[in-house]
Amino acid sequence: MSLANNGNVVIALKTPYDDGTTHVVLSPMEFMGRLAALVPRPRVNLTRFHGVFSRGGLPPNSKLRKDVVPQKPVEEPENPKPKAYSMTWAQRLKRVFSIAIGKCEKCGGPVRIIASIEDPDVIQKILKHLGLEQPDDPHNRSPPVDLTDQQTTLF
Repeated sequence: MSLANNGNVVIALKTPYDDGTTHVVLSPMEFMGRLAALVPRPRVNLTRFHGVFSRGGLPPNSKLRKDVVPQKPVEEPENPKPKAYSMTWAQRLKRVFSIAIGKCEKCGGPVRIIASIEDPDVIQKILKHLGLEQPDDPHNRSPPVDLTDQQTTLF
Protein backbone atom coordinates (compact mmCIF):
# COMPACT_ATOMS: atom_id res chain seq x y z
CA MET A 1 0.00 0.00 0.00
CA SER A 2 1.37 3.43 -0.88
CA LEU A 3 0.27 7.03 -1.30
CA ALA A 4 0.37 8.53 -4.79
CA ASN A 5 1.53 12.12 -5.53
CA ASN A 6 -2.06 13.28 -6.05
CA GLY A 7 -3.17 11.92 -2.60
CA ASN A 8 -4.79 8.69 -3.82
CA VAL A 9 -4.09 5.40 -2.06
CA VAL A 10 -2.48 2.73 -4.25
CA ILE A 11 -2.93 -0.88 -3.09
CA ALA A 12 -0.73 -3.58 -4.69
CA LEU A 13 -2.55 -6.93 -4.99
CA LYS A 14 -0.88 -10.19 -3.94
CA THR A 15 -2.10 -11.97 -7.05
CA PRO A 16 -3.39 -10.23 -10.18
CA TYR A 17 -7.11 -10.36 -11.02
CA ASP A 18 -8.31 -12.43 -14.00
CA ASP A 19 -8.31 -9.30 -16.16
CA GLY A 20 -4.62 -8.59 -15.29
CA THR A 21 -5.15 -5.82 -12.70
CA THR A 22 -2.18 -5.65 -10.28
CA HIS A 23 -2.98 -2.42 -8.39
CA VAL A 24 -6.15 -0.73 -7.09
CA VAL A 25 -6.22 3.07 -6.85
CA LEU A 26 -8.68 4.64 -4.39
CA SER A 27 -9.37 8.18 -3.24
CA PRO A 28 -8.76 8.75 0.49
CA MET A 29 -12.56 8.71 1.18
CA GLU A 30 -13.09 5.48 -0.80
CA PHE A 31 -10.18 3.90 1.06
CA MET A 32 -11.62 4.95 4.46
CA GLY A 33 -15.06 3.65 3.41
CA ARG A 34 -13.69 0.23 2.51
CA LEU A 35 -11.60 0.15 5.66
CA ALA A 36 -14.59 1.10 7.84
CA ALA A 37 -16.65 -1.67 6.22
CA LEU A 38 -14.17 -4.21 7.63
CA VAL A 39 -14.64 -3.03 11.24
CA PRO A 40 -17.37 -5.08 12.96
CA ARG A 41 -20.21 -3.32 14.74
CA PRO A 42 -20.12 -3.49 18.54
CA ARG A 43 -22.43 -6.17 19.92
CA VAL A 44 -23.21 -4.47 23.21
CA ASN A 45 -24.33 -1.03 24.16
CA LEU A 46 -21.06 0.66 25.05
CA THR A 47 -22.67 3.83 26.41
CA ARG A 48 -21.80 4.25 30.06
CA PHE A 49 -23.56 6.60 32.45
CA HIS A 50 -21.93 8.06 35.55
CA GLY A 51 -23.08 10.32 38.34
CA VAL A 52 -26.75 11.26 38.42
CA PHE A 53 -27.61 9.18 35.32
CA SER A 54 -26.08 5.91 36.56
CA ARG A 55 -28.60 3.14 37.20
CA GLY A 56 -26.64 0.71 39.31
CA GLY A 57 -23.40 -1.14 39.62
CA LEU A 58 -20.37 1.12 39.93
CA PRO A 59 -20.98 3.92 40.73
CA PRO A 60 -24.23 3.23 42.61
CA ASN A 61 -27.55 4.97 42.05
CA SER A 62 -27.59 8.66 42.72
CA LYS A 63 -30.11 10.03 45.21
CA LEU A 64 -30.81 12.89 42.79
CA ARG A 65 -31.71 10.62 39.83
CA LYS A 66 -35.45 10.83 40.51
CA ASP A 67 -35.25 14.64 40.25
CA VAL A 68 -33.42 14.62 36.89
CA VAL A 69 -34.87 11.65 34.97
CA PRO A 70 -38.53 12.06 33.87
CA GLN A 71 -40.90 9.60 35.55
CA LYS A 72 -43.65 7.64 33.82
CA PRO A 73 -47.04 9.32 34.27
CA VAL A 74 -49.31 7.48 36.68
CA GLU A 75 -52.72 7.19 35.03
CA GLU A 76 -55.54 5.02 36.21
CA PRO A 77 -57.62 3.51 33.41
CA GLU A 78 -61.25 4.68 33.33
CA ASN A 79 -62.70 1.18 32.96
CA PRO A 80 -60.27 -1.34 34.46
CA LYS A 81 -60.68 -4.85 33.09
CA PRO A 82 -62.21 -7.27 35.57
CA LYS A 83 -59.71 -9.74 36.92
CA ALA A 84 -59.98 -13.08 35.13
CA TYR A 85 -60.38 -16.06 37.41
CA SER A 86 -60.61 -19.76 36.81
CA MET A 87 -63.81 -21.65 37.46
CA THR A 88 -64.29 -23.37 40.78
CA TRP A 89 -64.72 -27.13 40.91
CA ALA A 90 -68.43 -26.70 41.63
CA GLN A 91 -68.89 -24.44 38.59
CA ARG A 92 -67.07 -26.99 36.41
CA LEU A 93 -69.24 -29.87 37.64
CA LYS A 94 -72.37 -27.81 36.98
CA ARG A 95 -71.19 -26.85 33.49
CA VAL A 96 -70.00 -30.31 32.40
CA PHE A 97 -72.35 -32.72 34.17
CA SER A 98 -75.29 -30.42 35.04
CA ILE A 99 -74.70 -31.17 38.72
CA ALA A 100 -75.38 -28.23 41.03
CA ILE A 101 -73.44 -28.92 44.21
CA GLY A 102 -72.65 -25.39 45.31
CA LYS A 103 -74.95 -25.67 48.36
CA CYS A 104 -75.31 -28.36 50.98
CA GLU A 105 -78.57 -30.33 50.67
CA LYS A 106 -79.01 -30.50 54.46
CA CYS A 107 -78.09 -27.03 55.74
CA GLY A 108 -77.99 -24.91 52.56
CA GLY A 109 -74.47 -23.64 53.29
CA PRO A 110 -71.65 -23.48 50.77
CA VAL A 111 -69.90 -26.76 49.93
CA ARG A 112 -66.12 -26.82 50.36
CA ILE A 113 -63.43 -29.39 49.56
CA ILE A 114 -62.13 -30.88 52.79
CA ALA A 115 -60.12 -33.78 51.32
CA SER A 116 -58.95 -35.25 48.04
CA ILE A 117 -58.72 -39.01 48.12
CA GLU A 118 -56.82 -40.51 45.20
CA ASP A 119 -55.70 -43.92 46.48
CA PRO A 120 -57.89 -46.59 44.76
CA ASP A 121 -57.82 -48.92 47.81
CA VAL A 122 -59.10 -46.19 50.13
CA ILE A 123 -61.80 -45.24 47.60
CA GLN A 124 -62.96 -48.89 47.41
CA LYS A 125 -63.14 -49.12 51.25
CA ILE A 126 -65.21 -45.93 51.48
CA LEU A 127 -67.59 -47.04 48.70
CA LYS A 128 -67.98 -50.49 50.32
CA HIS A 129 -68.73 -48.90 53.71
CA LEU A 130 -71.37 -46.65 52.13
CA GLY A 131 -72.85 -49.55 50.15
CA LEU A 132 -71.92 -47.94 46.82
CA GLU A 133 -69.55 -50.59 45.54
CA GLN A 134 -68.79 -50.66 41.85
CA PRO A 135 -69.73 -53.76 39.85
CA ASP A 136 -67.02 -56.30 39.06
CA ASP A 137 -66.79 -55.15 35.43
CA PRO A 138 -67.17 -51.33 35.43
CA HIS A 139 -66.68 -51.10 31.63
CA ASN A 140 -69.80 -53.13 30.88
CA ARG A 141 -72.45 -50.57 31.90
CA SER A 142 -75.21 -48.62 30.16
CA PRO A 143 -75.13 -44.82 30.31
CA PRO A 144 -77.38 -43.11 32.87
CA VAL A 145 -81.01 -42.98 31.77
CA ASP A 146 -81.49 -39.22 32.28
CA LEU A 147 -78.60 -38.22 29.96
CA THR A 148 -80.25 -39.21 26.68
CA ASP A 149 -83.81 -39.10 25.41
CA GLN A 150 -83.36 -42.45 23.67
CA GLN A 151 -83.01 -45.71 25.56
CA THR A 152 -79.67 -47.39 24.75
CA THR A 153 -77.93 -50.45 26.11
CA LEU A 154 -74.29 -51.28 25.79
CA PHE A 155 -73.24 -54.92 25.61
